[in-house]
Amino acid sequence: MRLDFTNTSMSFIIETLQELLETQDIISFTTINPDIASAQNNTQTIIYNNRHYIYRSYKAWTSLAEILFCTMKTPKILDNNCVEIILVKLDTQNSFHTKTVEKEKEKYGVDSSFFEIDKMQEPSFIHYYKEALKNVKVEDRKNILNLGINGGDEFQVIKDILDIKKYDTLNLLGIDYSQTAIEHAQSRFSENNVSLLAHDINDIDSLNLEPHDLIITIGTLQSASHNFKTYFMHLIQNYLKKDGAIILGFPNCRWIENEMIYGAKAPNYPYSEQSILYNDVMFCKKYLQQKKFRVTLTGKEYLFLTATSFNKNQ
Repeated sequence: MRLDFTNTSMSFIIETLQELLETQDIISFTTINPDIASAQNNTQTIIYNNRHYIYRSYKAWTSLAEILFCTMKTPKILDNNCVEIILVKLDTQNSFHTKTVEKEKEKYGVDSSFFEIDKMQEPSFIHYYKEALKNVKVEDRKNILNLGINGGDEFQVIKDILDIKKYDTLNLLGIDYSQTAIEHAQSRFSENNVSLLAHDINDIDSLNLEPHDLIITIGTLQSASHNFKTYFMHLIQNYLKKDGAIILGFPNCRWIENEMIYGAKAPNYPYSEQSILYNDVMFCKKYLQQKKFRVTLTGKEYLFLTATSFNKNQ
């Protein structure tokens, strides 16, 4: 049975759908076609052909789908006034977050569900990552270190946005715990200025690395088996030049059936709880500011903290 949500409050809609999703995997309902009233505001009651409607955009419905852990199918046109919205419940257990593997290092390997995720196709990831690269002036950073490089996507973006002559002057070092992920990355980069190592970043000191001009690490430090704050300070003190820059990516999302769902999931909470996330973000921000770095924070599903040293001639 298709529900009628043409003139219904959002609070009622959410409560109704939450109840139905306890027993149903697919739900459909009728609402006003957003295209016939695109200039109206959400929740504004409008009259069209002598009927009262509450206007809502497709963005509102996709946001609702995300909140309910659903995916929204292509709407169906019913008539001149209305469309049918179809929501399909996601399998919350079909996520790399909930899966265990015999070899922990291959939780992120080429055969893992994590490896199937392509963050670079998510607008709110690639846009803010590219903005972060611009913010730190990546073209001026000769030696770049990426911790948790996985399949090499973050280096590929750098290669894509730079002139080839400028790219060739950079030295890029990527480190990841997964051997198969590194092997995949090596197959993508044959150039001499890219080095890729399968190594545990918890044991980074054994590599005897020199400080770098730019450090990039996205979603890695929070998942590694070490004290986040202690490791971060050690990283800045020993592996970042005093006039260097850093890009930190903090996941504020979870992945379900390869869909990026907004909101960090903390242990022992059945809903998104972001205290740990923001505690880590603010610690890094304050620490870097104390070290005379200019710090910015952008992003949505991934928060991008970028820091550039005041010692660097801008």
